[in-house]
Amino acid sequence: MWKEENRKYLLPAIGYLLFSIHGFSQNLLKSRILNLQQDTDLVHASWSICVLDIKKDSVVAEYNSNLSLIPASAHKIITTATALALLKWDFKYETRLEYDGKLDTVKGILHGNLYIKGSGDPTLASEAFKKKSDTAALTDQWAKILFAKGIKKIEGSVIGDATAFEDEMVPYSWIWGDMGNYYGAGSCGLNFKDNKFALYFKSGTQKGDSTSIKKIFPEIPGMKVINQTFTKGYSDNAYIYGTPYSLVRYVKGTIPANKNDYEVEGSQPDPPLLCAQSLDSSLRKIGVSIAKKSSTLRNFLPAAEEFSMTTGDTSTPSLPSPKGKEEHAKHSPFGGAGGGGRIILHTHTSRTLDKIVTETNMQSNNLFAETLLKTIAWKKTKFGEDLTGIDIVTNYWKSKCIDLKGFYMADGSGLSRFNAVNTKQLSEILRVIAQDSLLFKKFYESLPVAGKSGSLGRLCKGTLAENNLRAKSGYMTRVRSYAGYVASKKGNLLSFAIIVNNYDCTPAIMKDKLEKLMIAIAELE
Repeated sequence: MWKEENRKYLLPAIGYLLFSIHGFSQNLLKSRILNLQQDTDLVHASWSICVLDIKKDSVVAEYNSNLSLIPASAHKIITTATALALLKWDFKYETRLEYDGKLDTVKGILHGNLYIKGSGDPTLASEAFKKKSDTAALTDQWAKILFAKGIKKIEGSVIGDATAFEDEMVPYSWIWGDMGNYYGAGSCGLNFKDNKFALYFKSGTQKGDSTSIKKIFPEIPGMKVINQTFTKGYSDNAYIYGTPYSLVRYVKGTIPANKNDYEVEGSQPDPPLLCAQSLDSSLRKIGVSIAKKSSTLRNFLPAAEEFSMTTGDTSTPSLPSPKGKEEHAKHSPFGGAGGGGRIILHTHTSRTLDKIVTETNMQSNNLFAETLLKTIAWKKTKFGEDLTGIDIVTNYWKSKCIDLKGFYMADGSGLSRFNAVNTKQLSEILRVIAQDSLLFKKFYESLPVAGKSGSLGRLCKGTLAENNLRAKSGYMTRVRSYAGYVASKKGNLLSFAIIVNNYDCTPAIMKDKLEKLMIAIAELE
């Protein structure tokens, strides 16, 4: 009875697959899709594939292409392509050094505060764009510029202004286990040093030995690190736990044996504050006296009331609650009432957007992707907010006639498990990008190349996919994905997307299975 009941659902699914690739004498792709259907490692999995011929605007192959799945970092193609389309490839971020009050250049006294006014530049002091010729830290360079402009004494303080973006650095759906680690570093209006720090461990010689932290770089004043790691084996399995604006970090897990300087990276608690503290330190090193300690503009904005469970009274919390768009607008870094009449001393500009997008896709940089999402919102509303950015991205692709039923966007990077997209949508988005010659060139060049670069550097070597297939990969626990382009044997450009959720094998084995699938796509006529 059960077999008869379910037969009507099973047969149409198989028939649909065969129909989708009927007319193509490419038995390799067909057989590999059928093999995955019968693969015992995928019995409990949900998976999907869609391949489109861009010139013909037709489906080459598909299976479960309307099934909404978690894409992991393949999701970045949506954010980066939208950023290139709306911000344009030559967009640059600006970070300004400003002051309020009065600057007495004769006596060298600033009767006021010095501000670092961010616009969200994710490359500010980033390792991703550090030149070999750079010998001085960015804030050391700034300090020399300010000294040359006559500042020898500051009667106020150095203040980080991150009000271009919302205070919430991480999307609401990110999990506790991610946000304390380097890949869980959220984005703010004044990003600094990739919003991360490194712990350097000394481990023992035997399993179970204690470990010790030798140093922290960059140093974060006031941060307390609780080390709960121990020595085990030869692989890194240590994770850092903590939330934005909290100066407490927990490190749990294991450190490989016999290590003297083992690095584990985490997310900074408060990048705008660290940026201000760094400039403060750089100024003091060259003899500039500063009356007050560094702070951020976030700490000066009106705070929400806090209710006390013990007294029933309300009081101002020690850390202000997140501010709304209206309050932040008063301090907007670009025009209007922003800056309250501050005077600009120096403007630092970023690399162009196309270079930032390439770093985002090649290295799967979560911070850069999240910053792009907020910047998309800032471009339209002058305030960088995740939810606004998501609305703009969604509406943009709807305007390109992409059917977004079943599409759910929760962040810009793909780290959230609340994201959902189907492979038909990803392939269609890639098709639309390819039909815009200006957009396509910059976007295409940003994608990792099979056998050559990025996360695809070791894949598909010695096959037709090598140096041909370009794609963004995605990986998180029980999720594997790829989305991109490949030319067929006849030179037709194909867009494709593959997503697998909840497989039962190891990530490495799953990657091998999908690599074979991508090679088969490259073998198409």
